[in-house]
Amino acid sequence: MAKKGTGYFDRKGNFFKTGREATESDLAALLGQIGDGESLAPGIAHMLLDRRLEIERLFAEHDEMMAEEAASKGAKLTDISDKVAKIPRSAS
Repeated sequence: MAKKGTGYFDRKGNFFKTGREATESDLAALLGQIGDGESLAPGIAHMLLDRRLEIERLFAEHDEMMAEEAASKGAKLTDISDKVAKIPRSAS
């Protein structure tokens, strides 16, 4: 007798039993061929999902650093050369 089931499809239309498997397939496709011979992309995709929270935190920190860097580049620099004491050079 036929049974009803749920399945998931990746972006290429491949069928998977779990949503995680379909997502890993999509991630592996985005990564492309990694390494010689059999691609390392499926294993990396699996690891990316396992470490998702840490990776998202890292990207958030990166975005914050980039925003700070852009803001500091836009800030005007003040010339303080006349307020700095000059150290006399010794004759060697």
